[in-house]
Amino acid sequence: MNISTLAMTFDNIHSAYRAGLNASALVEEVYRRISQVDDDGIFLLLRDKDAVRAEAEQLSRAELDDGSRPLWGIPYVIKDNIDAKDLATTAGCEAWSYVAANDAFAVAALRRAGALLIGKTNLDQFATGLVGVRSFHPPPINAIDPSLVPGGSSSGSAVAVAQNIVAFSLGTDTAGSGRVPAALNNIVGLKPTLGTVSASGVVPACRSLDTISVFALTVADAFNAYEVIAGYDEADAWAVPTPALAMTAVSADFTVAVPDAGSIVFEGDTIQQAAFAQSVEQLKSAGATVVPVDFEPFYEVARMLYEGAWVTERFCVLESLLNDNSDAVFPVTRQIVEAGRQLTAADAFRGIYKLKELARKVEPILADVDFLCVPSIPTPVSLADITADPVAPNSMLGTYTNFVNLLNLCALTIPAGLRDDGLPASMTLIGKAGKDADLASLALTLEAAIPRKLGATDTPLVVSQAQPAAAACDPTEISLAVCGAHMTGLPLNHQLTDLGARLLQATHTAAVYELYALSNAAVPKPGMLRVSSGGASVPLEVWAVPLARFGDFIVQVGSPLSIGTVELLDGASVHGFLVEASATEQSEKIDAAAGWRAYIS
Repeated sequence: MNISTLAMTFDNIHSAYRAGLNASALVEEVYRRISQVDDDGIFLLLRDKDAVRAEAEQLSRAELDDGSRPLWGIPYVIKDNIDAKDLATTAGCEAWSYVAANDAFAVAALRRAGALLIGKTNLDQFATGLVGVRSFHPPPINAIDPSLVPGGSSSGSAVAVAQNIVAFSLGTDTAGSGRVPAALNNIVGLKPTLGTVSASGVVPACRSLDTISVFALTVADAFNAYEVIAGYDEADAWAVPTPALAMTAVSADFTVAVPDAGSIVFEGDTIQQAAFAQSVEQLKSAGATVVPVDFEPFYEVARMLYEGAWVTERFCVLESLLNDNSDAVFPVTRQIVEAGRQLTAADAFRGIYKLKELARKVEPILADVDFLCVPSIPTPVSLADITADPVAPNSMLGTYTNFVNLLNLCALTIPAGLRDDGLPASMTLIGKAGKDADLASLALTLEAAIPRKLGATDTPLVVSQAQPAAAACDPTEISLAVCGAHMTGLPLNHQLTDLGARLLQATHTAAVYELYALSNAAVPKPGMLRVSSGGASVPLEVWAVPLARFGDFIVQVGSPLSIGTVELLDGASVHGFLVEASATEQSEKIDAAAGWRAYIS
């Protein structure tokens, strides 16, 4: 096992542990990577390595084996506006610093789950900003392109994950701080329904709108971490009952609203426009009915965040510091927050009334669709852009994020492959309050169909085997497993969709197959061969094909492929593509566990 190239996903880490890796050795590797990345802007506080190793050595292997500590030995970091017992919390301001007497509610939950805290990360001071450079500290370096801002305010948390230093991190999100840095660093950013993760032990920005957020390399990892930290906290006056967190496969008939041509914003970035058009096609391939709508009412809500009541809410947090030591506040942050000093209670109520009116305007849109999907950002922002104008580019980055918490929606930002210029593309899925699991289920389906690398690494995404339960065929359909060119977004997928087939599930086979890139195929495709030993679990999709059209599909299947019986990871058997053994003799054997998407990418 080469630990130095280990991709920091939960599955990979736990597989390595079960193969004999010691948890303290992984801690050693984490600190080696911190030194190798050599970015002084990521951490504001790094825990003593020996202390973390000691914690790792105290973990009981029995708790890994029985699953009682689901994050056993998983390394993570937290944004430095979240408390960890006996560590300083600064919110990016040394004059504000205090030593926390207790863990934040979420950090305590992660400790119980067996996760290992490595340190505390840099941020836009007091979580005020979406660029990641509003601090007296050196900013983190964008993990994908050093000329770009890292995104804020949870900049260090996002970069630590994108650089493959840790498996996940906690940020916070008021205006988009759990989503914008994810988009700019090619990772997943999960923003929960407000109140489902306790804010106990978190320095507030806008207390009525804040939530802890999660960054990870994959959707499954982000959601699994969210499952651990979600929970009702009686000590948090803003807490709400935890929604149902069981993921199920996306329904065969769902509707997604996207900004229409008259309201979508790209700031002239035609490359970003083309990338989002591809994201919309991926939604359609997953079975979505896509409905373009006028997004101007959402933008009106977004503009409320830095007008009136919610600027004053930020001022409430910093009033004493601004009165006693205003120079300790970063100049741009001070300029923004001081505006709240001039507003009256009447102004605040007017803002609250206006928000209620705008929320009523968007109700019909939200009522008619299952999800929203937007570009995560209109266009990337460079360090030069933000140096020339510290305010306008930051505001632009919040175009598709600022309205979400004001309307109490949940959101999930996922990588969407590469733009034509090589920068990461990204989309953000948005759901109604409490629909976090449904949002993650859709994201898992899309993730399985989009070849990409993990963060800033060269490691291809291998979709987690922790998939939602499959939707069922109805009596007029038959299940069909496809592992190659017939999968969503690939060249022969139309042979299924033209017949009215629908995607049931992205999952894996049982670990009894080999995968080959077939030679002399007109359309590049793999062949999957069942073997008696040495096989692997192959990622694939299961489709429901109308029985009345199944014959039409079969006649398109030519030698050396055939339709046989495929065993899935959960033990179920479905019809699916298999290959004749003789055809593998002249074909390239490829990594079955990584699958066809990873091979062609």
